Amino acid sequence: MCGIAGLILPSDRFLDPALMRLLSDRQSHRGLDDFGFLGWQSGGERPKISRDVTAVCDQARVGFVHRRLTIIDETEGGWQPMQSEDGRFNITFNGEIYNYLELKEELKQQGHSFKSTSDTEVLLKALSHWGVEKTLPRLTGMFAFAFLDTLSQSVTLARDPFGIKPLSYTFFQGGFAFASELGALLALPGVKRNVEPQALYDYLRFGFTDQGATTLFSSLKHLEPAHFAVINLNDLSITSQRYWAPSVATTMDISFEEAARHLRGLFEESIALHLRADVPVGAALSGGVDSSAVVMAMRALKGDALNLHTFSFIAPGEAINEESWADIVGQSVQANMHKVQSNGQELVRDLDNIIKIQGEPFGTTSIYAQYRVFGLAREHNVPVTLDGQGADEILAGYVPFLAARMATMIKRGEFLRANNLLNNALATSGSKAPVMMRAMRFLLPQALQGLGRRLVGEKLVPDWMNGDWFEERGVSMRAKQQPVGGDVLRHELKESLCSRVLPSLLRYEDRSSMAHSIESRVPFLTTKIVDFVYSLPEEYLISDNGETKAVFRKAMRGLVPDAILDRRDKIGFATPEETWMGQAKDWLETTLQSKRAQDLPFFATDAFQSELDVVKKGRKALQGDVWRWVNLIRWADRFDVDFM
Repeated sequence: MCGIAGLILPSDRFLDPALMRLLSDRQSHRGLDDFGFLGWQSGGERPKISRDVTAVCDQARVGFVHRRLTIIDETEGGWQPMQSEDGRFNITFNGEIYNYLELKEELKQQGHSFKSTSDTEVLLKALSHWGVEKTLPRLTGMFAFAFLDTLSQSVTLARDPFGIKPLSYTFFQGGFAFASELGALLALPGVKRNVEPQALYDYLRFGFTDQGATTLFSSLKHLEPAHFAVINLNDLSITSQRYWAPSVATTMDISFEEAARHLRGLFEESIALHLRADVPVGAALSGGVDSSAVVMAMRALKGDALNLHTFSFIAPGEAINEESWADIVGQSVQANMHKVQSNGQELVRDLDNIIKIQGEPFGTTSIYAQYRVFGLAREHNVPVTLDGQGADEILAGYVPFLAARMATMIKRGEFLRANNLLNNALATSGSKAPVMMRAMRFLLPQALQGLGRRLVGEKLVPDWMNGDWFEERGVSMRAKQQPVGGDVLRHELKESLCSRVLPSLLRYEDRSSMAHSIESRVPFLTTKIVDFVYSLPEEYLISDNGETKAVFRKAMRGLVPDAILDRRDKIGFATPEETWMGQAKDWLETTLQSKRAQDLPFFATDAFQSELDVVKKGRKALQGDVWRWVNLIRWADRFDVDFM
């Protein structure tokens, strides 16, 4: 796990050592163990690599930066940027290639030899042997890298299929700059901090971020997950290509029992790969089905050879406290269990630092619980953790997916099954009404969507929002849900995985873990697992009696305690958001009434003030909209964002 960055300049400009050092320093937390630089003149000479930045920048117009956190091969053999023997191929790489040993054997059979035990050398030789397009589908891992081919005069940027590892870019000094984190790019002179209006609307109204290439800064973009981009060094033209996408078009003919057996095999294979490391490995444990399955599989596969540590956030209040569930699992595997709690004052204390780390606003305070869990892992010197991230988006774990399943049934004319699902939804969601309402939104034609929103008092432009400001900037005031063709559940799963939910969760996890120099691994997120699960009949994911993740629960029988698998509630990384914000009410009111808040042009001043009065009187919940306002105000102040 590392931090990477780079500059690609036009032929009349050369690398500034101070800027290269700045890119490195701004991401030092991502790699405390070592660092390195590469510079190339874009001519016939071999690229230079060194820890001395001044040694590589002379007359060079292509520069790579690397910050190293050693996880696999702690020797000098894994140092980066790495170069092929003849100097043609060069790489700066962030992440892990879990199947590097298997790829290494393939490459050995093709005549390659290796000097190190690092996965970076395997990746470099794979790219040089098979090329980018043929290598990327072979990789099981999380990664973002820049790959320089001096012969073809090109730099290729690539990102893993799910976007587990970040890579962002901007146009700079007539050329191009890239980095793992937005903060590094914003530190470059002349990079503008103008807000992206559509992204701002989507965040304020729905809490959405990280959709596609867009960031909340109009000058900064993400390389999208499952994409690679080739930069031609002769004319600085860029071509981008997607190399993988989940398919929901076909349904496999397979029995429920056979599907469960196959899924069990895929899951255990993934856990085994994700356990590869030359440093201690632990797990984040909530007590839910997903993290419990990860922990139980870790013990089953490694036995007593694994000194297993688990890290849990314990929320106050009976409604969202999962400590008893986490204890069941931790005690079953005889783990060294570590727990952390928090309160509103600690959230306020750490909020500005978290905003700085994230680079963009975030949706809920659950990110703070995750941040504290990674801090706990660092306190106990466990630099690698596994968790259950991504399972809900793959296996239909969220309550709203019940509505999508019900919508599919109605579209097929399966009204009795839909009614049975609705009656059973009470056990999972606590109420039939939200499930019915969401299902209808999937089915209503677009022309009737507005009527449905008015009936429930929902506005695309709330009174506190200055709709004119957004309209003047061409913002689409679009609905959160749209009518869907085909199988609704599978469509919604793909949307959640690729755009609506998971990308932002992965951003939160990457920044929070790397802030503590922790490598967080997510074994559910492999293309093998996703391609298989998305080919299953919908009823294997959500059964007619409303059981979510049905096939996975079946697959885990005999591995995970029945008490965990039989849970019907869904909590996850839940936090007592309203309680925390109530504990910080004075700070909250000061922030909302600050000059910075009053100067933000997208708030409708009078209506926004009325909303604040309602908040102060305790008649509006201290969560949802209120949290997003506070988060955005602090973000705007921290990054000096321009809203004009």
